[in-house]
Amino acid sequence: MTTHQQVVRAAAVQIAPDLRSLDGTLAKVLDAMDEAAARGVELIVFPETFLPYYPYFSFVYPAVACGAEHLRLYDEAVVVPGPVTDAVAARARKHSMVVVLGVNERDYGSLYNTQLIFDADGQLLLKRRKITPTYHERMIWGQGDAAGLTVAATAAGRVGALACWEHYNPLARYALMTQHEQIHCSQFPGSLVGPVFADQIEVTIRHHALESGCFVVNATGWLTDEQIESITPDEKLQQALRGGCNTAIISPEGKHLAAPLTSGEGMVVADLDFALITKRKRMMDSVGHYARPELLSLAINDQPAQYRQPLAAPALTSAAVLVPGDHDECLN
Repeated sequence: MTTHQQVVRAAAVQIAPDLRSLDGTLAKVLDAMDEAAARGVELIVFPETFLPYYPYFSFVYPAVACGAEHLRLYDEAVVVPGPVTDAVAARARKHSMVVVLGVNERDYGSLYNTQLIFDADGQLLLKRRKITPTYHERMIWGQGDAAGLTVAATAAGRVGALACWEHYNPLARYALMTQHEQIHCSQFPGSLVGPVFADQIEVTIRHHALESGCFVVNATGWLTDEQIESITPDEKLQQALRGGCNTAIISPEGKHLAAPLTSGEGMVVADLDFALITKRKRMMDSVGHYARPELLSLAINDQPAQYRQPLAAPALTSAAVLVPGDHDECLN
């Protein structure tokens, strides 16, 4: 692949889930893929845990009151692989489209915040779990591991993904940077916290684009007023479920490639010219000529968590840079 000649059309989707039905939200995903295909999109990104929906209830209810809604989320959660992933894979294959999708994954008795990357032929290339759920989310999801900190080689390029405040873990971001991600797909819940959250997203995604020298395609969700009222009748708590939306596509130079979407439903579409990656990295390649591996290094335990047998302590050396895949040479 000659990155200086490649141009990929990407879409970041901001839509409301169906808060009552996994099937209803899945239909919205497939419809959005059809719409994007009609616009020539080759890579599409959906919001955090969009299937069946982000657990907004956990942000405004006390833990003691979350039981019924948490159990309902179990009933609607996605098994991977399963009928839901089969449907998305088939639509990806139909449109030759790379898909980055957030789901509430059910693995027997636990739920996880999971990101899925499907290639343009429908193959599920990556299933990764959010390594540390944030604040209220810890009552809902289990923790992921570093086995998912892997960049996927897709038809659209080298694609990495993180969810929400994982972007405040610089070592997690650096793990993807060492694998030379070309497109970073970030996902946030949207309709949460208020305008300050949208401002924080703006800073976060633009900084990662600049530091990694990659494109960032960011998708946030959206709730209608009716949906917010259905979650809580308390008007004060309803304010915590408004704002916080910033669906955007950022260049390696930290610039918006199209107008961001901060309210309502829609789709941000832009062409990613990979020549901009080289243009940025010529000046500052954080994992290449700008790195100082003899001073600083990153060690990663990339073994999947094992629950059926004791997990041996990882063999880490201070001088080695251990990253997933076959790209360890980038800092050695």
